[in-house]
Amino acid sequence: MGTEEKRTKPVKKRYYRKRVRIFSLIDKIKLWPSRTGQLHGIRSIEIMGNTARLTTHCNKEFLINNSLNSRAGRWLRNKWFVRVCPECRVPDWKLEKYSATLFKRHQGSMLIKNNEL
Repeated sequence: MGTEEKRTKPVKKRYYRKRVRIFSLIDKIKLWPSRTGQLHGIRSIEIMGNTARLTTHCNKEFLINNSLNSRAGRWLRNKWFVRVCPECRVPDWKLEKYSATLFKRHQGSMLIKNNEL
């Protein structure tokens, strides 16, 4: 009885709508797939109208447009990435949470804030 195993809870599934604005989705999950296929952790997002500046934990900056069907939006919804950025050091719990996230067309949060209505 000296060695007790730590019991882990099953990861809770989260549902988000498929067709949401990319800014809302990135602000919620704090991950960004670059064009090379690396998954970066987001430190800050600065929204400037219809574009935004993302700053990652490895101090890279990306300018993105607010789109429903962009490359990055598809990659996030389909969970496509080649590898995780070694400099961003995205924790394992965040990757597990991301892998348990489901994107459905008619079910889930629209990620709309009260001031956007």
